[in-house]
Amino acid sequence: MTVNEKTLRISTPGRICLFGEHQDYLNLPVIAAAISKRVFIEGSKRPDSLISIQLPDIKEREEFSITLKIPYSKSRDYFRSSFNILQRNGFTFSNGIECKVHGEIPINTGTASSSALVVAWINFLTRMSDQKKQLAPELIADLAFKAEVLEFSEPGGMMDHYSTAMGGVIHLTTYPETKIERLNPNLGAFILGNSEEPKDTKNILARVKNGVMEVVSKLQIKNSDFTLQTISINLIDEYKNELSADQFKLLKGTILNKVITENAYQFLKDFKNDQTKFGSLLYKHQIVLRDYLKISTTKIDRMIDEALNAGAIGAKINGSGGGGCMFAYAPVNPEKVLEAVKKIAPDSDIVYVDIGTDQVI
Repeated sequence: MTVNEKTLRISTPGRICLFGEHQDYLNLPVIAAAISKRVFIEGSKRPDSLISIQLPDIKEREEFSITLKIPYSKSRDYFRSSFNILQRNGFTFSNGIECKVHGEIPINTGTASSSALVVAWINFLTRMSDQKKQLAPELIADLAFKAEVLEFSEPGGMMDHYSTAMGGVIHLTTYPETKIERLNPNLGAFILGNSEEPKDTKNILARVKNGVMEVVSKLQIKNSDFTLQTISINLIDEYKNELSADQFKLLKGTILNKVITENAYQFLKDFKNDQTKFGSLLYKHQIVLRDYLKISTTKIDRMIDEALNAGAIGAKINGSGGGGCMFAYAPVNPEKVLEAVKKIAPDSDIVYVDIGTDQVI
């Protein structure tokens, strides 16, 4: 049971957040890098209307038929939501699909495995549609964001989708309008360390986001012009008496992260191979994430310490936190740093900045 169609192969990278963790959904800037851990989708058309997806990594299979509005069978039903989003945007599908999904990106570790999957799936489906369109990475990212986040009212931002779709290093701002800028620093090797500690991305994102938004709402009652986008770190203390100690710490951590990200952006725009400064900025970010937002863990702190002691120039937790991955910047002797991190977290590897979603020839 086949149709005369060639097999299509799509590959999409994971990502690390260099600067701006817990910032994009607050309309604050972020800097992210696609990494050389990827997800792959390979498949071809069927003569019927069945979508059949083999998932050998988790020993499962997804199957459903194409209808004008495909019902969801579970929360975060991304394979089906992507079809619904594409059909609402004018794509049609006269044939079903037989395909297989395989991934190298650690799942639920803060490296955008789910977003990379949705980006790859959107890229795959638009090419397999009746329209056979090859979309620009920015448009793929926008559709993937709708399919993953908006469709299920999730609390996340757009960083993962733009980073995995576009590849390389990007600077993303969403205030006063969305703007994505490609940066081109030659950074070298990173060590991606998987703590294998389980994390609850949804609840961590909601806790930090809701906490910050509560602070903003509280301050705007008396200070109508207060915004996270315009407040200076030098003026933060003016609001200390209006907040609880925990609220003030959360606000200060958010603004410190904004300042670090802004400094990193100016530095990376004209990167002169100053690896020491880049690593220092990464670790300053980690201190804020650990001590103010409290999203690091004891094990990840140990992994970071071991990486730094072994020669890494900088290191930080990656993603929403509470477990998952960290990364260390190790452009010199990355193998030595990897060996040190592996003593605590065996599922670790050397990664590099990589290209965005693309067809595999």
